Amino acid sequence: MRKVLEKIVESIFTVSGFVTSIVIVVVVIFLFSGGIHLFKSPTIEAGYMIAVHPSNPVNNLSATDLKSIFDLEKNNWKDFGGKNEEILVFRLGDLTSYFSEEELGDELEFVPDKISQLVKENKGIIAFIPEEYVLDNFSGKKIDAGKISVADVFTGKDWMPVAQPAPLFGILPLIMGTLWVSFIAILIALPFGLSVAVFMSEIANSKVRNVLKPIIELLSAIPSVVYGFFGLVVVVPLIQDIFGLPVGETGLTGSFILSIMSLPTIISVSEDAIRNCPVSIREASLSLGANQWQTIYKIVIPSSISGITAGVILGIGRAIGETMAVLMVTGNSAIIPVSILQPMRTIPATIAAELGEVPAGSAHYQVLFLLGIILFLITLLINTCIEYVSNKNKL
Repeated sequence: MRKVLEKIVESIFTVSGFVTSIVIVVVVIFLFSGGIHLFKSPTIEAGYMIAVHPSNPVNNLSATDLKSIFDLEKNNWKDFGGKNEEILVFRLGDLTSYFSEEELGDELEFVPDKISQLVKENKGIIAFIPEEYVLDNFSGKKIDAGKISVADVFTGKDWMPVAQPAPLFGILPLIMGTLWVSFIAILIALPFGLSVAVFMSEIANSKVRNVLKPIIELLSAIPSVVYGFFGLVVVVPLIQDIFGLPVGETGLTGSFILSIMSLPTIISVSEDAIRNCPVSIREASLSLGANQWQTIYKIVIPSSISGITAGVILGIGRAIGETMAVLMVTGNSAIIPVSILQPMRTIPATIAAELGEVPAGSAHYQVLFLLGIILFLITLLINTCIEYVSNKNKL
């Protein structure tokens, strides 16, 4: 009977492990299938086109070029390899500035002809128009904006996913913001976490340890939105006053909140690693004349470095993957940061803020899946480091 029971339990564990592996593989495939299609999407929003006068020698424009034109940053075609002509920007909403309602028709039936006429009469025009209004007799020339490229996404500095006529999906500011906030958070959390772990394992008596340990573990159970609310009410005004900033929602604020959230992981894992240090090593150090502090920092910590490093890396993983608290206190400014006192935006915060509002299957939807892939790869790298560090000094 006992062997049968053991066989059943073993089968349950085997099936659970298999199902878990399948779920992980399915999630990974789902992420990659959703994100990889981004680079097959056209630069221009689906259902629209860019048209110019037939005599215009310009045939191709990138998303960055279109942004500079439609934002009126550049107003001459010679900047794009064309003639020395002033650029006339036209959107569908500008049609009533050129034609009366009677000319457009009661049911707008003359709109395609009027658009064609307008493009034909203005040599410097660039028109962003729906393809449904482009008939066979259209007088303009369609501009090829190509497809979204890997370089534009991974090296782009502008995150403007709803810009028209061409959205910009530069994810470099999001990656940099994620790394800045997470790195500073660990720099803050590491000395405090390691100090508390050493105190609990080597210095505190059992009564103090039994009080502190549940309190520290309770910090892990606090919802991230509560940490975010605490950051908004307490930390944001504090950072703003100390540094004299116009706003307190900065990368430093997010780092401080993340450091608090990472502390329970760092402390718990590090304390367990230190407590598992063999007593014989401590006794040998003390018997040779070393005092308690010398034993701690010269013997105990070096022998426990594998577990301590694992705790730190797990804390980094917590910081990188945090969403709600960071979304509330970092300012959500998608710019490449040059100072930790600037507003920033992270990858998890971007996914959380935008995924629920984008049309399924759109380029914006796909780039959010790509961000998920990047976050997955970062997590995979962290897990690989954990395995490497954990096995490096294994006895």
